[in-house]
Amino acid sequence: MAMYRKLGRTSSQRKALLRSQVTDLLYYGKIKTTEAKAKEIRKIAEGLIALAVKEKDNFEEVTVIAKVARKDKDGKRVKEVVDGKKVTVYDEEQKTIKKDKPSKLHARRKLLKVLYPVTEVPKEAAGKKRGTKKVDMAAKLFDEIAPKYVDRKGGYTRIVKIGQRKGDGAMEVFIELV
Repeated sequence: MAMYRKLGRTSSQRKALLRSQVTDLLYYGKIKTTEAKAKEIRKIAEGLIALAVKEKDNFEEVTVIAKVARKDKDGKRVKEVVDGKKVTVYDEEQKTIKKDKPSKLHARRKLLKVLYPVTEVPKEAAGKKRGTKKVDMAAKLFDEIAPKYVDRKGGYTRIVKIGQRKGDGAMEVFIELV
């Protein structure tokens, strides 16, 4: 007996399909797909969420001194002449940053091995590069999704059957985060 469903695809196509659908599930919270695909997606997604829940608070806050360019009232960098050259003026600021501990860093890299990068496009800028921004899916998992499931011991997804597809009769389902 097979350990996983082959979904009628080669291994590289199957891996790409599942990565794409898991990324969409975690980004949108709910997707529509076939029952066989949903059962495979569930395995991967629940593993990623469990990893994120386990490692979500595993960081330390560190205070660092950063050099920040001084800006004028228009938001442009202030420059001064030193030895006949224009040089940007920098100020030192103290900032507090979150530094991942080694196990959280390893978990983040495991998540990024599965998840595809997501580019968010605003509706008014559809079809244009301007105004788009990249979404850090690992950060979204740690900061938004994992805190919801701290008290749960598994069962982070739900599969709801919605009927057969008209073309080929495949059972269609919604898979969603609980």
